[in-house]
Amino acid sequence: MRHYVTTLGFLYCLMMGWATAVHAKTLPEFTELVKQYGPAVVNISTTARKAEPEKGEAPRNIPGLPEDSPFNDFFRHFFDNPNDFYQERPATSLGSGFIISHDGYIVTNNHVIAEASEIIVRLSDRREFVAKLIGADKRSDLAVLKVDADDLPVVKLGHSSALEVGEWVLAIGSPFGFDHSATAGIVSAKGRNLPSDTYVPFIQTDVAINPGNSGGPLFNMDGEVVGVNSQIYSRTGGFMGLSFAIPVDVMNNVVEQLKANGRVARGWLGVLIQDVTRELAESFTMDKPEGALVAKVLPGSPAEEAGFQVGDIILKFNDRLIERSSELPPVVGLTKIGETVPTTVLRNREQITINVKVAELPSDEDIQSAVSGQSSSAVNNRLGLSVTDLDEKARKELNLPENGVLVERVDEGPAQEAGIRDNDVVLMIDGQAIKDVAQFKELVGNLEDDRSVPVLIHRRGSPLFLALKMPKAKE
Repeated sequence: MRHYVTTLGFLYCLMMGWATAVHAKTLPEFTELVKQYGPAVVNISTTARKAEPEKGEAPRNIPGLPEDSPFNDFFRHFFDNPNDFYQERPATSLGSGFIISHDGYIVTNNHVIAEASEIIVRLSDRREFVAKLIGADKRSDLAVLKVDADDLPVVKLGHSSALEVGEWVLAIGSPFGFDHSATAGIVSAKGRNLPSDTYVPFIQTDVAINPGNSGGPLFNMDGEVVGVNSQIYSRTGGFMGLSFAIPVDVMNNVVEQLKANGRVARGWLGVLIQDVTRELAESFTMDKPEGALVAKVLPGSPAEEAGFQVGDIILKFNDRLIERSSELPPVVGLTKIGETVPTTVLRNREQITINVKVAELPSDEDIQSAVSGQSSSAVNNRLGLSVTDLDEKARKELNLPENGVLVERVDEGPAQEAGIRDNDVVLMIDGQAIKDVAQFKELVGNLEDDRSVPVLIHRRGSPLFLALKMPKAKE
C-alpha cells in the first residue's frame, strides 16, 4: 500500500512538473528583448519658462487706508505693473522616446516636448544630451529630436500592419519618472479612432501605460517597434486597462516628412462624413452598413471639383475598402499630394467611380471656416494674418475695385511687423493684384523667405504701400 501511494505521488509530481513546463513554454519571454533594445529607449525631460503669480494681485485701495495716503501710490504702482507680481518659474515634464538612428535621431510624442525651452535626453548608461527639435506634428502627436552623438544603440522598426489582435507586445518607458520600466500585454484592437485624433488609427492594448510612458516604444515579440505609446483612457488619471499607441507605419511617414521639411503635409478630400448605421443602410437599400456617408462637400475642395455630392457613400478609396467612416481620413491623409485617386461611391443605388485629385490638408482654422460657410482664411502659419473675401455691398461702401481681401485679425508675425492692421484691405502683394482669398493664400505660400515685398493696402479711404518681409526659414 505504501508503495502504491509512493508511486501515485511520484506520478502526480511528474505530471505537475510537465504541466508547469508546458505552461512556462506558452508564456512569452521578454528578457532578451529588453536586454537588446532597452538601451535604445531614452528618458526625456523638458523645461519651460512660464509666469506664475508670486503672491497674487495687489488691490487698488487698501480697506481703511485714507485716499490721500502716500501708500496708495505705492500699491497702484505695483497694480499697474503686473509683471512685478509675476516671476518666471521653470515648468518641467517627463516622457520617453527611442533612438532610430546611430547618429542620434529620436522619436517621441509632441505633447512631451511642446513649449519646451530645453530638452534633455538621458540614456540607460546615464549619459545626458541636450536635444534639438527637428520637427513636431500636433495632429499625429509625434516629434523628432536630434542629439549630437555617434554609435548610439537603436531600435529595430517593424510593420504595424502585420500586427494581430491577441498578439503579445511590450512597452518600455519612464512611468512617473521610473526609468526603463518594462510592461507587457496584448493587442486589444487595431484601427481605433479617437475623437481628437482623426488621422491616427491607434493600436489599442492592455499594456500598463502611465504618465511618463508617453513617447516610448511598443515592441512585438520579434523585438520590432510596432507603435509609439501615446495616451490612455482613464477616469482616475491612472492606468485602467486601455492604452493607445500610434502605429509605426504612421510614424515612419511623419518622421520622414519632419526630417525632410520640418512639417507634415497630409492628403485632403474636403468632405464631412458620418457612419452608415443599420437604419441608414436600409434606407439606401444596402445589404449591410458600410462605407462613409458624405454629409457635406466643402466649397473649393477637391471633392467639390471632382463632383462628389451630399448623400454619396464612399465604399472604396484607391482600392482600399472603407468599412467605417473613421477609416477614410487616415487613408486619405497618407495619400501623396496631387495624386489622382479612383474612389468608388454609392449614388442613387448604383456604384460609380469618381477620380479625385488629392490636395493638401488645410489648417484647422481654414477647415472650420469652410464648414461654417465663411470664406475667411487664417494664414497664421506664414503671416499671422486672417483675411476674408469682400462681398459686393462692402466693396461699394469702401469704393473698392474688384480686387482685395479684408483683414479680419492680425496676430504676432510678419504682417504685424509690416504695420498691417485689422480692417485693412489687402489689394496687392509683390505686384500681383489680389482677387480673392484663394489667390491670396497662393501668393503668400509662394513668398520667398528672408525677402521684403511691397504690399498695397487700402486704409480709411486711401491706398498705402507697406514693406512685408518673410522671416528666414528655421534650420
